[in-house]
Amino acid sequence: QVQLVESGGGLVQSGGSLTLSCEASRSGINIYQMGWYRRAPGTQRELVAIITGGDGYIWYGNSAKGRFTISGDNAKGTVYLQMDNLKPEDTAVYYCSARAMNGPNYWGQGTQVTVSS
Repeated sequence: QVQLVESGGGLVQSGGSLTLSCEASRSGINIYQMGWYRRAPGTQRELVAIITGGDGYIWYGNSAKGRFTISGDNAKGTVYLQMDNLKPEDTAVYYCSARAMNGPNYWGQGTQVTVSS
């Protein structure tokens, strides 16, 4: 089992910044990938950014490229998302995820990010 605890969401004005943090507690599971997803009201869950493997291969979704920076350490079970130049369309619940190689995704409880115009 993997338990994920997120923090760092909140209300920010358009153009502002926020940093999300996620820490995993796990028993007997080697985490292979960690990342961030988001879901805005009335939409499907969207992959924002992920870090994969021991060498930390990073992938960004189109909405995150150039504005968001993911960092972390899968071995330590930590992942962060630095979000800059936030826009109202970034408003969503952001979820941390983690999984072992070929294993299921585990999810955090979600943290709300609201960007006002």
